Amino acid sequence: MKRHLLSAADLTRDEAELVLSTAEEMRSLADRPIKKLPALRGRTIVNLFFEDSTRTRISFEAAGKRLSADVINFAAKGSSLSKGESLKDTALTLEAMGADAVVVRHGASGAPHRLASSNWIRSSVVNAGDGTHEHPTQALLDAFTMWRHLGSLDGRRVAIVGDVLHSRVARSNALLLHTLGAQVTLVSPPTLLPVGVETWPVETSYDLDAVIPKADVVMMLRVQQERMHAAFFPTAREYSRRYGLDGRRMASLQDHTIVMHPGPMVRGMEITADVADSDRSVIVEQVTNGVAVRMAVLYLLLGGSQPAETEQPAETDTEGADA
Repeated sequence: MKRHLLSAADLTRDEAELVLSTAEEMRSLADRPIKKLPALRGRTIVNLFFEDSTRTRISFEAAGKRLSADVINFAAKGSSLSKGESLKDTALTLEAMGADAVVVRHGASGAPHRLASSNWIRSSVVNAGDGTHEHPTQALLDAFTMWRHLGSLDGRRVAIVGDVLHSRVARSNALLLHTLGAQVTLVSPPTLLPVGVETWPVETSYDLDAVIPKADVVMMLRVQQERMHAAFFPTAREYSRRYGLDGRRMASLQDHTIVMHPGPMVRGMEITADVADSDRSVIVEQVTNGVAVRMAVLYLLLGGSQPAETEQPAETDTEGADA
């Protein structure tokens, strides 16, 4: 892999498949009582989060610790960033700490790219979500979840439904799934499709009921009302009626079709509780897979280029293992 992971578009098919195969090795750790490998012992990983996060931050923290790295969680709130410190000065501080990798979530699109392209730090930079731009490790864990259920993604039909305009997950998934051979259809109200979507390697539709019966994967997106500064649809009820996944629509899916959601979910808005908790739903599995995929990314950026061996470590390697 390259030195940084900033965009799903940065990955060739071979590189993406290497991450998936490495993640499969890492995934086997989830079922063991000792969930730790010595692969990154002595390395320092900093989680630099300028935005609130639960799943992504905890997932990266668990991934680093399970690889025996020293993990530093650096939140903007309560740090010098809240006092007006610049991104450059923060980066120089991290460089002085000897960070080997910096995992960045930032509200401004392009912030991780700015960090990676500067001469402020020598460490690898991983984009953990920048504004409404991209979230490449989420796309990797989504592709990994699909791959585990469906095998090769060549020719598979994936419907990504909802607030595409504000979704960095949708953009990264569209790019990565195209690289892996899948056919992606974005289903959304016209007001929630971004300008320039015609340049994405996807099809678009405004009709959910016409798309999902042919889909192998239905991925629902959260309506990101905190990013909306205008009315993008008449009412929440109207949005749910036209673009929500409920029991009636779930009944139209093929027998093998899986339902996904990057979280957090707004139950009753884009997805009903019975669908979210159904056997078709792999939403909880996505969280488990997220740790394995982020372990794979960190290992490949900092450790090696071949899938990791996940033999049970010696007893001396198990101190402080994550439960």
